[in-house]
Amino acid sequence: MTENPAGGWSATDLDAVDLDDVDLFDAGFHAAGDPHLVWAAMRRRAPLHRQELPDGRAFWSVTRYEDACRVLGQHREFTSERGSLLQQLGRGDAAAGKMLVATDPPRHGELRRPLRALFSGASLAATEQRIRAAVHAVLRSVADDETWDVSEQAALLPMAAAAALMDLPEEDWPDLVRWTGMAAAPDDPVHRTGSSAATLAIAHHELFEYFAREARSRAGTEGEDLIRHLTSVCVDGTALTRDEVVVNCYSVLLGANATTPHTAAGTVLALARNPQVYRAVRENPELVPALVEEGLRWTSAAGSFLRHAVQDVELSGGLVPAGDAVAVWVGSANRDETVFADPERFLVPRPDNRHIAFGYGPHYCLGAAVGRLTLRVLFEEIVALVEEFEPTGPPRRLASNFVAGFTRLPVRTRLRADAHHRVATRARPL
Repeated sequence: MTENPAGGWSATDLDAVDLDDVDLFDAGFHAAGDPHLVWAAMRRRAPLHRQELPDGRAFWSVTRYEDACRVLGQHREFTSERGSLLQQLGRGDAAAGKMLVATDPPRHGELRRPLRALFSGASLAATEQRIRAAVHAVLRSVADDETWDVSEQAALLPMAAAAALMDLPEEDWPDLVRWTGMAAAPDDPVHRTGSSAATLAIAHHELFEYFAREARSRAGTEGEDLIRHLTSVCVDGTALTRDEVVVNCYSVLLGANATTPHTAAGTVLALARNPQVYRAVRENPELVPALVEEGLRWTSAAGSFLRHAVQDVELSGGLVPAGDAVAVWVGSANRDETVFADPERFLVPRPDNRHIAFGYGPHYCLGAAVGRLTLRVLFEEIVALVEEFEPTGPPRRLASNFVAGFTRLPVRTRLRADAHHRVATRARPL
């Protein structure tokens, strides 16, 4: 082996990557290929890489941390109002100017400001009880020396927080989980219904109709949930339109269901493959918050974001012309060897863990505190129950150029000797 110039990859490994043959737009590549090797080669050889699709659409890939922060953080140079997801390339976004993730400042700040209180303080503390009950329900399926699918069970976790925030009936959860999975990964065989375009259309129709019904039925009624809040709040002196209410409800639910479960599953897989790390956390539970941060960096579940250059902008590796699309690969930025020491190592605690798993700049995830709380509670409960993890089969990765995650992750758990009685008494979510 030669020197390791890119976080554990050898120069031979990196030089062997044919960047002209790489297709980062292809959802199947992210399920079957190794984007981290490709991204490492790009960071070293082509930090600004242009890819043209067969139909003529094209985008630039940004893979270095500092460039990623600039593209995400400088709205005067890069707009989010022409599509924030790679699957929207060349098609724009009908929710531009209405939905938080598709709106630039100052309007973005006006929309965001009234919602902050629902994601922090007393509201966040009240949500913790629901999250812990949901975690108990997930771990109720964990038995000593038996295999369980972490990916399947973790899919239920964010619904507890979302349900508390939005007052969503538990009987609606399975449909909402299914529809958000279809919206986040319409190319994946687990979620696809017909073509990818049809899958996305069905998901959007079902979710928009659901939230439109909820908004109509709750408008003018008493309550402190997000849906009622959006129907009553005024932004710059004007009430939100019904479309604005609906698309922002959709965005909150998609953000929760598309990322938190995959961070949880990916972190469990990393612990199973690094038993010494899990042993250290199990013996020192105060390390759980650091474990959550490293899990967020390592998985980078919200794997990419799209922006468009407002003007010509110079980045590492060249010039992005005004109007061109730029894909920011968060998973690459979070393993940039110039920012993270030994980035291909799952390290707890990791000093100065400046990951951007929740984004960067004006669009930093509004639900970041809720996501961290969910993951902290999950791993607090896991370390109290589980002695060790063992993978029992190959994980099946999600086919998506947006979400980095899993559709299958079987593991066998051995419970702690003092924890057997806890599993049988786990409560159902509130």
